[in-house]
Amino acid sequence: MELRSFLTLVLACLAAGCAAEPADDASAYEHVMSFDTAHVRLPRQRDTLHLRVELATSTAQRSMGLMERRSLADTAGMLFVYDSVQPGDAGFWMYRTRIPLEIAFLDSAGVIRAVRSMVPCPTDVAEGCPTYAGDVPYRFALEVNSGFFARNGLGVGNSVLIGDLLRPAADSARSGR
Repeated sequence: MELRSFLTLVLACLAAGCAAEPADDASAYEHVMSFDTAHVRLPRQRDTLHLRVELATSTAQRSMGLMERRSLADTAGMLFVYDSVQPGDAGFWMYRTRIPLEIAFLDSAGVIRAVRSMVPCPTDVAEGCPTYAGDVPYRFALEVNSGFFARNGLGVGNSVLIGDLLRPAADSARSGR
């Protein structure tokens, strides 16, 4: 009788989707959506920081962003890439985002025009989450761990060197990319 109860409990747990948290947070999301990666550089007075960023280039990728991540490496981030300049009132939200983040809104040349701190949204209803707008037009947005910019002496006016992403689309077409 105990074995039958145990098996019933195991089957109920499997049916309800019970599972242990994955050890590697990034691997848990590989099957949900894949992101290309790139390296960006953030020049400072005495040195240059290097970040490995995931690229959110499609509407679906930009909507997913860093949702459900439980951690983000100090040398990592997500770069949201748009085909055209976005208006200053177009913002980001933290629905289903579990870690506090900072976001830098970058112009077409990669210059930081605004930085905002964003906190996880505790509600299960998307409409209950605030929107974080840059209040400046932007072409790129860089999300990193909360406090990153202050810890590294970076802010408005600094540049994020994003390499080939700054090339006009016509140049990319000519080179076969």
